[in-house]
Amino acid sequence: MNFPDHLRYAKSHEWFDPNTGRVGISEHAQSELGDVVYLDFAAEVGEAIDAGATLGTVESVKTVSDIYAPVAGELVACNDAIQDSPELVNTDPYGDGWLFQLKATAGLADSLMDAAAYRAHIGVA
Repeated sequence: MNFPDHLRYAKSHEWFDPNTGRVGISEHAQSELGDVVYLDFAAEVGEAIDAGATLGTVESVKTVSDIYAPVAGELVACNDAIQDSPELVNTDPYGDGWLFQLKATAGLADSLMDAAAYRAHIGVA
């Protein structure tokens, strides 16, 4: 599995890019979910978000799961392309399959795991 080193990871399997503010779900999470068929965005652009707040839900052929904010900040964008093509979460989870973009509160990304710690968290060598 692929876990880019420049990203930070939450225990709830969301990734955060400290350079762009983008948020998505990890390759591990999307593989556990199976084929993603629908995403529902609960938060709105411009909204102040607390770390751990529910940003929306992802529905797959297996289950429905919440998507949590890995850091606090302001929601500045939602990936509208994902609404029409939810399969991007499966095919490109770290690229076109991103879900949200946050203007994070400074320093909060430091509380997230790096790729090595995330691999250990999910039991992947």
